[in-house]
Amino acid sequence: MTLTAMLIAGGHSRRMGRDKATMTVDGEPLWQRQLRLLRDLSPAVLWVSARTSLSWCPAEVEVVMDQPSSRGPLSGLAAGLSRLQTSHLLVLAIDLPRVSKEHLRKVWALARPGSGVIPRNDDYFEPLCAVYPAEAAPIAQKALKSRDASLQHFARTLLGQSRAQVYTLMQAERAPYLNLNSPSDFYPWALPAGGSFRTLRAMS
Repeated sequence: MTLTAMLIAGGHSRRMGRDKATMTVDGEPLWQRQLRLLRDLSPAVLWVSARTSLSWCPAEVEVVMDQPSSRGPLSGLAAGLSRLQTSHLLVLAIDLPRVSKEHLRKVWALARPGSGVIPRNDDYFEPLCAVYPAEAAPIAQKALKSRDASLQHFARTLLGQSRAQVYTLMQAERAPYLNLNSPSDFYPWALPAGGSFRTLRAMS
């Protein structure tokens, strides 16, 4: 099996009020932190998924643009799957900086030929930190044309067609899946010592 890794960075960031990718966590921009995690997996290919061009994306990393008539994150995932030349695609959302490289390796190690891995957090799937097989490409295209283009529905469809298996997160693994959607989510752990919410507002 071979791997392509893709950073999902195509969200609108409405609640954050600015591009999440450029916000700093532990002195490092989110985009740089997440790409470093993906590089540590030694993928054959590394991509960034986005709706528009990205000023921060390194020149050596290809940006995969959402397919026309974007329908949320499924559009980015479908675009990546449609171009896939490896057996699997691992995706990681830009706003999950608590996820570790060890956890990503664990999820990837569970993949099987023709089948991916989707973590489940209680009764909720985590499709933006998951592994998808190349065989999921036509299923994603069909989902884009359906009424329900949510990733939860897409995850259930893949599971129903045996194109993915569930990995139920242990209690200790759930906290890293808390994503960062608003400025208050960054305070105080994402700031340097002595930082404050006022400092964070000044940074934005």
